[in-house]
Amino acid sequence: MKTICARLLFLGTFLFVSPANGADYVGSGKCFPCHEDQFNDWQASGHPWKLRKVEKVRYSGLPLPPGYTWDDISYVVGGINKKAVFIDLKGYLITTAKDGSDAKTQYNLQDGSWSFYYKKWKKKPYKCGSCHSTAYSRVGNQDGRPGMIGTWKEDGVGCEACHGPGSDHIKEPEKKDVMVVDSSIKTCAKCHNRGGINSKPPAKGGFLRHHEQVNEILAGPHKDLSCMVCHDPHKRAILAKDTCADCHEDQAKAYPRTVHGKSEVKCIDCHMPKASKSAIQVNKYTGDVRTHIAKINLNPTVSMFETVEKVGKKSSFAKPFVTLDYVCLGCHMGRDIKWAAENAKRIHP
Repeated sequence: MKTICARLLFLGTFLFVSPANGADYVGSGKCFPCHEDQFNDWQASGHPWKLRKVEKVRYSGLPLPPGYTWDDISYVVGGINKKAVFIDLKGYLITTAKDGSDAKTQYNLQDGSWSFYYKKWKKKPYKCGSCHSTAYSRVGNQDGRPGMIGTWKEDGVGCEACHGPGSDHIKEPEKKDVMVVDSSIKTCAKCHNRGGINSKPPAKGGFLRHHEQVNEILAGPHKDLSCMVCHDPHKRAILAKDTCADCHEDQAKAYPRTVHGKSEVKCIDCHMPKASKSAIQVNKYTGDVRTHIAKINLNPTVSMFETVEKVGKKSSFAKPFVTLDYVCLGCHMGRDIKWAAENAKRIHP
């Protein structure tokens, strides 16, 4: 494997960057004058929109849960790529209609539908600041709102969430080593995991759960790669680099001559099917997020998921491969798993 395949050096618990040597957080806006290209790429990505104050969203055109007006909202979670969830003036996630009755309060951008965010919850504290904000602390309540657990310096995932506090760099820009520049998987692992940094991706309702890309990578054949092999961390995830041929030269040379290659079906369409769900599922085998497991199991009788029971509680996890129903039948919906198994072996001549 080529040198681009950086070794994974980190498998433990990653703690958020805290100010070192007295440095403090200055906000992403301070980075723009010198890092204009990276700043603009970051602005167009989903990271800065993970959490926004109401004044930045009020005129976005997003609809609101039943009975609410923008005067009842303090923050919006997301609302740029997949879904939007709303926070009330006391800092609690909105899970019911304004009159307290059951209501679907998660707005799904892809198809304009509504989903239950948490059914039957009357008060759901917002505890997601560790991954939806910059310089998060578990202490206190942001803006003095009792439902917002913890405090932070910047809404959304700003430059300093990954690079560390920037005040020293602002004072002496020539000192490059005062900022964190870490291209290993641990930079992404602090947020893109679920249930801890391990190789057991959690699943629910027949799909992988979302924001657990590191769990999936560690479960699959690419566990030794850095995320930056394919992704520029400043850019939107869908703008990932097409690097498959760097390591899979033989398959890449032969593939364009195949039926799928001639139809411009990409490697990721089969090896990274949308077997994960964040907001919606398109059909029985298609969610709205690509999995990062990558390995395909051609056995038509195996399941992609397993159920584990611990202390009387059952949990579902993905196995270290994707199965042909999620790989093939999301597109070939008129076929069955037996047909997929018979034809999948001919994909790579």
